[in-house]
Amino acid sequence: MPTLVGIFDTPNGVAEAVARLKGRGFSKLEVYSPAPFEEIELAVDPKPSKVRIFTLVGGLLGVVTGYALTIWMSLDWPIVIGGKPFASIPPYTVIAFELTILFGGIFTLIGLLAVGRLPAIKLDPGYSARFSGEEFGVAVEVSERDVAEVDGLLRSHAAKEVTLVAA
Repeated sequence: MPTLVGIFDTPNGVAEAVARLKGRGFSKLEVYSPAPFEEIELAVDPKPSKVRIFTLVGGLLGVVTGYALTIWMSLDWPIVIGGKPFASIPPYTVIAFELTILFGGIFTLIGLLAVGRLPAIKLDPGYSARFSGEEFGVAVEVSERDVAEVDGLLRSHAAKEVTLVAA
């Protein structure tokens, strides 16, 4: 399938073009930007990131591991101290908190790598080095019959250049 790449000067044109493309049913698109812009991010994917689920799972696993590990160790090797219970929750909260932070951070890193599909072994065919400098790019995978429609749509939203990359 061919890929059309539109090159823009401003993020507003990119956001409008992406919103129109998504409205017309084109879902296979990639946006290249030299810096993060909120309007582009909202146009591409208005939902919150799935990385937060990884962080939640890591934090919950950390707190459960912290309490389970300390309670299990105190019951496995009991130290009798004046009639106090072997497993006392308040002192173990510090360890549970620390493991919550540790596991949450590790799972967040794993989530960033998984959701972001990192590391990228090869670059997309629509990527150009000038997208890292000062220009914006929108690469859209379209069918043969939609090439003229998408070309006109990109140009109507102030694309200064539209090229056909892969056929």
